[in-house]
Amino acid sequence: MCGFKRGSGFTLIELMITVAIIGILSTIAYPAYTDYVIRAKRSDGKAALLQVQLAQEKWRANNTTYGTLANIGVAATSPDGHYTVAVSGNTATAYTATATPASPFVDAKCGALGINQAGDKTVSGSGLSAADCWGK
Repeated sequence: MCGFKRGSGFTLIELMITVAIIGILSTIAYPAYTDYVIRAKRSDGKAALLQVQLAQEKWRANNTTYGTLANIGVAATSPDGHYTVAVSGNTATAYTATATPASPFVDAKCGALGINQAGDKTVSGSGLSAADCWGK
């Protein structure tokens, strides 16, 4: 016979099909992964705002007005450092707390998260509603 041996490796077609399948799976998986990471970081901002809300009510129970971050003993950054926290509009009956994404983290869909003394939740982004951003 001719002396040619049949190889037991992969053909180029088999290799290209494998690369195509990996490409298709990665185009599906990567956006889902990044969305999950953003939602996880968003929970850091929500936790910081809920901590501010709790501390504000505790402060207000003992004082005649709502307090500043220094008064209530809350840090200006979220627990994991993904948001900067601020309190504004402190009066005897109202305050607004906001958590703004800290660089390099960007949350284009929800933007800055906010909450006030009545528990009204807000967002500054244009992609999702406040209920969607706060609910997930």
